[in-house]
Amino acid sequence: MSKLIVTAFLTLDGVMQAPGGPDEDVEGGFRHGGWHMPYVDEDFMALMTGVFDRTADHLLLGRRTYDIFAGYWPRVTDGDDAIAVRLNTMPKYVASRTLTSLKWHNSHLLRGDAAESVAALKERLDGVLMTQGSSDLIATLQRHDLVDEYRLMTVPVVLGTGKRLFSPGATATAWRLAETHTTPAGIQYCRYERAGEPGYGTADAPRRL
Repeated sequence: MSKLIVTAFLTLDGVMQAPGGPDEDVEGGFRHGGWHMPYVDEDFMALMTGVFDRTADHLLLGRRTYDIFAGYWPRVTDGDDAIAVRLNTMPKYVASRTLTSLKWHNSHLLRGDAAESVAALKERLDGVLMTQGSSDLIATLQRHDLVDEYRLMTVPVVLGTGKRLFSPGATATAWRLAETHTTPAGIQYCRYERAGEPGYGTADAPRRL
């Protein structure tokens, strides 16, 4: 059975929509695309290389993120770009009700109900199944309690609008901070592991974790 890790670029107010460019995702009239790019530095790129090259065995994408990735990464043919090499060669699984075929090398279409398809995929695969972007798919995974770990990269920006990582309906879950790192540009990387159900207490008798 594989572990499902959600990776996401976030603003301080939890927005994950269109971090990479103005035209990446304008749904809902979103006009802040590219908010993440001013904070990309060598330290961040080294961090991301480690995430993709040493952590992920399989990539899980929603249709919109697949279209963005498939339109960009196959054109990056520099053999020294470790992220491009990894993404272009690793197995990729795409949850979509509209796509009928996939052209990106080593891509596989998940048909039918997304939650059922991903749950079955987790059972079938070994290693790490990792998402990137794919906010609508992540919301489905959260509602069906399929996420095992979060790797969040938070940028010191507040946008006030846009698609957010967590939406109503996510399964109530406690998480343990397992790793943290801050880049010189101010991106806060945090890795969270599942820690069971949330604990509750009162102001006069808080529950100790």
